[in-house]
Amino acid sequence: MARADRASTDTQGQSRPPRLSRATATQIAQWAQALPRYCRWLAGLMVVVIVLVVSLSVWGADMEFPTTVAQSDVATSGGGVTTLERTVREVTGGAIDDAVDWLTREASWLFDSLSAVIDVALVRIEDALRWLPWPAVIVALALLSFAIGRWSLLAFTSLALLFVGFMDLWSNTIDTVALMIVAVAVSVLIGLPLGVLASRSRIADNLMRPILDGMQTMPSFVYLLPGILFFGLGKPAGIFATIIYAVPPLIRLTNLGIRQVSPETVEAVRSFGASPLQILAKVQIPMAMPTIMAGVNQTTLMALAMVTIASMVAAGGLGDNVLRALQKNQPGNGAIAGLAIVFLAIIFDRFTQAVSRSRHEMRRAG
Repeated sequence: MARADRASTDTQGQSRPPRLSRATATQIAQWAQALPRYCRWLAGLMVVVIVLVVSLSVWGADMEFPTTVAQSDVATSGGGVTTLERTVREVTGGAIDDAVDWLTREASWLFDSLSAVIDVALVRIEDALRWLPWPAVIVALALLSFAIGRWSLLAFTSLALLFVGFMDLWSNTIDTVALMIVAVAVSVLIGLPLGVLASRSRIADNLMRPILDGMQTMPSFVYLLPGILFFGLGKPAGIFATIIYAVPPLIRLTNLGIRQVSPETVEAVRSFGASPLQILAKVQIPMAMPTIMAGVNQTTLMALAMVTIASMVAAGGLGDNVLRALQKNQPGNGAIAGLAIVFLAIIFDRFTQAVSRSRHEMRRAG
């Protein structure tokens, strides 16, 4: 009987195939899923090798892009003939130049009106700031610093403003502050609505994203060119360049802050019959305010950086001191003006962060 059971067991053992462990089966399944991807990579590598071999065989190692789009023969003064070539870059650049010239000519009334409004606003702000005695300004900002950050920020603000004054940079600092006030105010008026639009429309978000990427990665000096063409030399051109450079962070962070509001909260408010405008104004924007204020903070600091560069188009301010020191090879004066700009940036940063923090605390308490 035992022999029969053993034979039955041997027969069953011979008839059943060995089982794979669960880990081995899982690994085989992963390899099977990854096989098409590896095949695609291999096919792509083969295409690259084929293109490389063909290019080296036909054109050689010094192959250049075919950028020439037109050629013309021009007679020279010596009786010979020279060939002039027009490249894709020259044609494209010429088309852009023609478009800018047309816009400057046809919309001159708009740019002149904007320039007049900006000049009036700057003059009023500068006159108001210069009318205030400097001791009153320093004491007021010192008390505000104490309310925000206590003794450490009070000491820093007081010493920084005294440094600016005794270095004979007070007047230029007022010009810089006036430029920043106008540039940041216009940036907020532009950035907030565009950020809200991007948060509520996927199409608008997809259209704005590459534009904002280009605005943030373009060298800042490039923005001075359209400012000069549209407004001429002066402060309006500097403010125009500053707005283009400084507004993207506000748009992005406004969009991000509103999108991060909890969908459950929005649905709960909507269930009580709130309209989309009420949801936006009373729920989404208040809850996104810390993120929005972070965008305002970044816009303010970027505006200060660009206002300094805008001195190259006669925008004035502390940038003039840096530019003159650079032209005259005076590192001492350049360092002093640079420190004044850094101190101003720190003061603006602490104040805007304090406003954001206080609004967040009020919202949590309420």
